Amino acid sequence: MSEFVIIADSTSDLTKDVREKYDVDYVAMNYVIDGTEYVASLDWETHSAKEFYDFMRNGKRATTTQVPREAFISKFTHYLKEGKDVLYISCSSALSGSVNLAKVIAAELAEEYKDNKVVCVDSLCSSLGQGFMVIRASELRKEGKSIDETAQYIEDNRLKVNQFGTVDNLDYLRRAGRVKASSAFFGNMFGIKPIIISDIIGQNYAVEKVKGAGNAKAKIAQRVAEVVEEDGMDCLYITHADCVEDAEALRDKILELVPFKNVMMNNIGPIVGSCVGPGTIIAYCYGKKVTVKGSE
Repeated sequence: MSEFVIIADSTSDLTKDVREKYDVDYVAMNYVIDGTEYVASLDWETHSAKEFYDFMRNGKRATTTQVPREAFISKFTHYLKEGKDVLYISCSSALSGSVNLAKVIAAELAEEYKDNKVVCVDSLCSSLGQGFMVIRASELRKEGKSIDETAQYIEDNRLKVNQFGTVDNLDYLRRAGRVKASSAFFGNMFGIKPIIISDIIGQNYAVEKVKGAGNAKAKIAQRVAEVVEEDGMDCLYITHADCVEDAEALRDKILELVPFKNVMMNNIGPIVGSCVGPGTIIAYCYGKKVTVKGSE
């Protein structure tokens, strides 16, 4: 059984210390501001999180690219030359074309590297939902599971990763094509806050609406409590777009209802952040299988 490495991408929002702890790597996407393209580093090497979100607050638009072809080839071949297999756990295919490109490149590289392989798995999620799956894959690898067993586990269980979030302004998601326009319309009226999930095909869907930020946090906490199961109590995952106080308030509301053993909380990275905008908070937990299919 070949040794294998686990690779995510810039939407996984895993900090350097977490990546080192679980021995995982990532391949970078890019973001563009004022016509200049930057590598979407998960370590905020070009702009700090505050600088990035202040750009958006001040009216600058950030756009994104999928993982460049050359970046995939460079990362995959680096490990294939070492005689290792590669497991790539991608951003949702409903949000990025990266996984489809990765599969094409994996097939091309298979002709040259016949003794090793690249396996690509669509997480059907992003941010720390995707990050959770990367961490779980690392744990399975440590338990001695093969690359195929690990990939199959992620595919079989990815819809048990539940996302509940809300945004300050749905216009960012609408402009990025990451949520339906009708949802964007009601989300910006009279202080209404949308509750956004990741549905069964991995797209963002505003599943309900509430009045006010406080009620939105309470609703997210309620939904987490409704879906979490015993095997998901180890860790709650919360990401935020440069609004740590809101994220901490959400954490506290959830912990009032569910006694998670640990909480992982960090900034939403520049790729997801470009699409959701400053002020976004999202909670992820492992629990009941997602069954909702978004519709207009």
